[in-house]
Amino acid sequence: MTGSVMYPGSGTVTRDQTRTLFAQTMGYVAATAGVFALGAYLGRNMAYGLGFVGFIAAFACLIGMRFAARRSQPLTVGLLAGFGLLIGLALAPVLSYYARMDPRILWQAGGATALFIAAFGTAGYATRRDLSAIARVCFWALLALFALGVVLIFVSIPHGSLIYSVLGLVIFAGFTLIDFQRLRRSADIGSAPLLAASIFLDILNVFLFFLQIFSGQEKD
Repeated sequence: MTGSVMYPGSGTVTRDQTRTLFAQTMGYVAATAGVFALGAYLGRNMAYGLGFVGFIAAFACLIGMRFAARRSQPLTVGLLAGFGLLIGLALAPVLSYYARMDPRILWQAGGATALFIAAFGTAGYATRRDLSAIARVCFWALLALFALGVVLIFVSIPHGSLIYSVLGLVIFAGFTLIDFQRLRRSADIGSAPLLAASIFLDILNVFLFFLQIFSGQEKD
């Protein structure tokens, strides 16, 4: 039996559409994580300078996805795969460093990330309260966090790295709630690659913040 739910500004979204979009989106997220891992493996001996080039190319793919989504879904999916591979290459030197320092940090960060995304993703997907207002707060908070990161480069603040990471987790908890609510409310199957890119970025940032936290504990 197919039911339907009305959401403001989204029209009628059937449960079948919701399940199909969820399955496609999470499939794309898993595939992106796979090519990310491949990129991280291929670039494990790459210099940090080349990693910066990978970042630029990866975000060029994200921008390209915005335009491709209106014209060709296969191209959008291809750009998503390219983004995953390039961001994996970009972060390969960092991940390789942690792997050499203490591989347990990677496993701990991975486990914590899985629990974090599962908890906040489920909450965002299940809630019926409109979370769109949180998006604006998270956007400005992210800009403020970026500014704090710049300050921490030049100014030593006690436990600055831990404070930065915890604030980052709070912000991306909000983004995760929002993205999973968007996933439940959307009726557009073609939006799956863009939703997957957004959710993958949530996962990646949460993972990197946990890496900082666990590596800081090891140093202590």
